[in-house]
Amino acid sequence: MQGRALCRYRRPVPLDTHEWISFEDDHHRRTWIFDATFLRSKWNCIYGSGCKGVHDTDTTHLAQGCCTHGAHFVDDEDVQTVVLASARLKKRHWQFKKEGTRDGILETVDGVTTTRLVDDACIFLNRPGFEGGIGCAFHHLAAETGERKMDLQPDVCWQLPLRLEEHTDDHGYVTSTLREWKRRDWGDGGHEFHWWCTADHQAFDGADPVYVYLRNEIVEMVGKKVYARLVELLERDRWTPLPHPAARR
Repeated sequence: MQGRALCRYRRPVPLDTHEWISFEDDHHRRTWIFDATFLRSKWNCIYGSGCKGVHDTDTTHLAQGCCTHGAHFVDDEDVQTVVLASARLKKRHWQFKKEGTRDGILETVDGVTTTRLVDDACIFLNRPGFEGGIGCAFHHLAAETGERKMDLQPDVCWQLPLRLEEHTDDHGYVTSTLREWKRRDWGDGGHEFHWWCTADHQAFDGADPVYVYLRNEIVEMVGKKVYARLVELLERDRWTPLPHPAARR
């Protein structure tokens, strides 16, 4: 079986090919679908060590990561989490605390609420030269207090590069799909990015597979029982996992 599986991938595999795992949760009238190829991959965040940002040109020097466009909120609870967490940030955590206190941290355009931008990036992003260190101010607070960053940040920030999509049919049955965040998920502008991390093989050099590396995030999104079932299926030694497309380039 293992030998046949190895032969299976000696042929060229199209770069748009992923393997998926699916199982039913009849108790909750739900089907779960997972992008096994991405979850088994060794993707890891390379912010500060190769991340080129989400612009139409290479902006490594700006150290903005995926924080250029501000964070879009999913609901009022998401907004409230960030408002409360921002009130706890000190000057040592947050480069733009003065601006946030004076002018606010949110903006709403065409009915869409996001974190406000300062100098063309999220107000919570500390820039090169800040004595408290670059990166998300909430990361600095979490590191200092031992809290989970997901209890402080906007949902989209701690979930990236994971995306959970849910569809409910006419009979109330839900299909939940957990997959990698694609360029298209940024909207029309995503295809204009000079670079995106899940398309760059350099981001696939982590020590652990994604389902281990992002365990806490996945558990928060799908629950402990579903995560345990997912791990059981991902670790079954029945086939040779298909490498992520970025790693096959």
